[in-house]
Amino acid sequence: MSELVMDRPATAASVQAELNYLEFTGERPVSYQDDPPPGVPKRSGMYRPYRVEIANARVAPPPGAPWIDRNGFELHRHASALTDFSDPEKIRTAYYPESEDLLKKATGARRVVIFDHTLRDGDAGRAAGIREPVRYIHNDQTFVSGPRRVRDHLPPAEAEELLKGRVAIVNLWRPIAGPVRSSPLALCDARSIALNDLVASDLVYPDKVGETYALVFNPRHRWYYYPDMTPDEFLLIKIFDSAGDGVARVTAHTAFDDPTTPVDAPPRRSIELRTLLFF
Repeated sequence: MSELVMDRPATAASVQAELNYLEFTGERPVSYQDDPPPGVPKRSGMYRPYRVEIANARVAPPPGAPWIDRNGFELHRHASALTDFSDPEKIRTAYYPESEDLLKKATGARRVVIFDHTLRDGDAGRAAGIREPVRYIHNDQTFVSGPRRVRDHLPPAEAEELLKGRVAIVNLWRPIAGPVRSSPLALCDARSIALNDLVASDLVYPDKVGETYALVFNPRHRWYYYPDMTPDEFLLIKIFDSAGDGVARVTAHTAFDDPTTPVDAPPRRSIELRTLLFF
């Protein structure tokens, strides 16, 4: 069973760093998951770096233990039985079932459906099929695309029945090498995000168009990160939740350049699972 991580100390209570916010012009942003058509930019929309304070959640967490249903994220410790993530089949047959159990225990979900995963590597020479860390503030789904994901991955009648109850989308993010000292994740406290901070954006795949949220700057945003994450830790990040009554429904995250990162720090390597949770 995983355990919430609260006891690994680090020194600085916060860092100052630049995060890339959308400058909304009235035009709907579009980004391509793979190569765009000739002459089309991979990402549209104007992004501007804002210098913000990012609190070290190990020593200066949000009030109370960070909780996915309040803050939109939480950190756990549990070493995976899988140590070599180079084989996609082993990820699906070993890491998926293990992660389903972790998600059920951590969230109380009665059912978990993992619908995809992404490997990331900050090395410019990364292998084909492995993506770079994303350095734009985003949330992977919207209030429109969240329910659509249920319909995408389950039979129609079953999907409609499940959508009558509470449904959430949660990312399980884990380093696969560490400690992570370059391109860590910054996480925005869900309680500091206003609805009009969220801008729906198109995410174009070869076979479909998804929808994500970009964020416009708001000085009320409260940012956190966990320095030096290791492979025996994982983050849960709230992407969508159909629940109301004060439950965190979306949050936002981005990779960033930590000014305390040593110049010789190895590139960040990580895996994220995208999952449907049913309660």
